[in-house]
Parts: sequence; C-alpha cells; structure tokens
Amino acid sequence: MNGTTAPSPWLPTAPCTPGHCAAHPEPEGAPGPAGVVRALVRLTAGLGTVLLGLLVAPATGLLPTAVRLALVRHWMRAAVRAFGVRVRYEGVPADGPLLVVANHVSWLDIPLIATVLPGRMVAKSEVRRWPVLGTLAALGGTLFIERDGLRSLPGTVREMSGVLAGGGRVVVFPEGSTWCGREGGRFRPAAFQAALDAGRAVQPVRIDYRPTDAAAYVGADPLGSSLWRVVSARRLTAVVRMPEPLTGLRHQDRRTLAAAAQRAVHPSGADRRVVRQPAVDQSCTGRRVVAQRAVARDSANLPSLSVHQRSSSSPASARSARTPA
Repeated sequence: MNGTTAPSPWLPTAPCTPGHCAAHPEPEGAPGPAGVVRALVRLTAGLGTVLLGLLVAPATGLLPTAVRLALVRHWMRAAVRAFGVRVRYEGVPADGPLLVVANHVSWLDIPLIATVLPGRMVAKSEVRRWPVLGTLAALGGTLFIERDGLRSLPGTVREMSGVLAGGGRVVVFPEGSTWCGREGGRFRPAAFQAALDAGRAVQPVRIDYRPTDAAAYVGADPLGSSLWRVVSARRLTAVVRMPEPLTGLRHQDRRTLAAAAQRAVHPSGADRRVVRQPAVDQSCTGRRVVAQRAVARDSANLPSLSVHQRSSSSPASARSARTPA
C-alpha cells in the first residue's frame, strides 16, 4: 500500500518518497522516440490484457476452483509480461491453504504473487474505489480493511482465519505500506494471528526488482506515473523468492511468527526498526534527510540485488500505502 496519510497501528507509513526512492528509467530522465513507442505498445498491451480479464471474469465464476485459479495465474503472468516485466521465480511454493506474506515495493507485487500463489488479497478499503484496479480487486475476492483505526481489525483477522480454515489462501503485505526496495518495514503481527487460529502455515515471499527505482511505488506518486515508469524501463526484471513455509509448531504466537517471516523475507536486515516519519509540520527538506539516511543505513545490510543507485529520482506505482496490505 502506498500512503501519505497519518500512520495508524494497522497501516504505518514509510520514509520512502517519490523524489528519492525511484528514478526515471532513462539516464537523461525521459525515453527517446524509440523508447516512447515501445512504452506505448507495452502500456496498451498491459492495459488491454487487464481489461480483457475483467470482461471474462464474471463467466469464470461458473468454473471449478482449480480451473479458475489456473486461469488467474495465466492471466496475471500475461499481464506482467505485457507491461514489459521479466520474471524469475526461485523456490517451490507450498501447496494448499496458506497465509502468504511478502515485502511490498510496487503494485506489480500483486500480479507477481498471483501467478504462483493466487489467493484473496487484503487491501485498504480505498482500493475498492480505484478505477479498473478497484473493480479487479473486488472481483478477485479482496478482503477490504478500514485503515483509520483498529476497531475493524479483529473482524478482518477473523475473516482471514475463516478463509484459511475453509481451505483458501490469503495474501497480505504485513509491512503495511510500500517501501522502496532498499529500505523495508517491520512486519506487523496482526495478520499472523489468522494463520495461528486456523492452524495454517505461512509462506514468506521476497520480491526484488532490477532496477528497483523503476518499479518502486511510494509516497504520493500517481498510478499513471508509475505505470509509465514501468513500461519505459529497459530490461525491468522481477525476482520472486519463496523460502520454506513457517508453522505455528515452532512459532506459537503472532509476534514470533511475524519476526520469523520477516527474517525469511529480509535475511540481512530483519531486525531493523521501522524508521519513524518526521512530524507532519516538518519541512520537506527534513523529510528528505530522514529518507536519505534510512536508505543509506540499510543499503549496506540488504543483499546486492536490492541495492540500486541512481542519480535521478522520481517514484513508481500507487502510493506507499496503496496496494493491498
């Protein structure tokens, strides 16, 4: 989720900002004529693939679950490829009902996970009102949450637990916000209670992008700007890693389970603390300093795949608190 709103216990905000955590894919800041044509073709193909899926989605409700999930996987894979993103998967995902938890960098995280581990996403309620993507999320059975307070959180956890107990799969981004890929947030423990209550395993997933700045969707960056950065990027590659699943047999409370999942996703920096946002009334310069320090500090701890340095910057996809959390 991409967010610029005030932090909440369920939906924290990240220090990552569009101006410092994402860059234009071309060194000079704008693609040349050939690059523009390529980007337009990708954008048209990607949006066309998404819209085609939306049109046929109602009919898939009549199909057996296994067939429907297979179609979703193929659809999402086709959409990602149409946008010009190359994908490499490492590891074998577990079968059956799972709580899937992943780091959150971009709106691309959602279709990337859906290609191998389709399930019901957890997202903020505002996503329901987004054009195209909101309809897509609703048709996919997204579990919408109210991010402005904790009152609805127990009900959301119960609903997640019910899906898992019934043999379904739930996908959540426990960092609660999108991060740039160089910096990551602490995993919030609430969602892990659903796995414990249902007696289901947790499948950690780590997503990295090369270059990170082309895919990152943080701060107040508009979705249109993020889409353009993605389709304009040259050789944008996503690497999706799936470590061994975690169970409640070894981690019997939600905090230790969340910490274990965080270590699996961020093996070099799992114990980092979430960098606090500057006060709302601080100057833009102050916020930039905090963001830059956070990125510089954690760059040394993250695997080289996650560390990309660019001279120019301006972010990617929907706001830092945007995608399903």
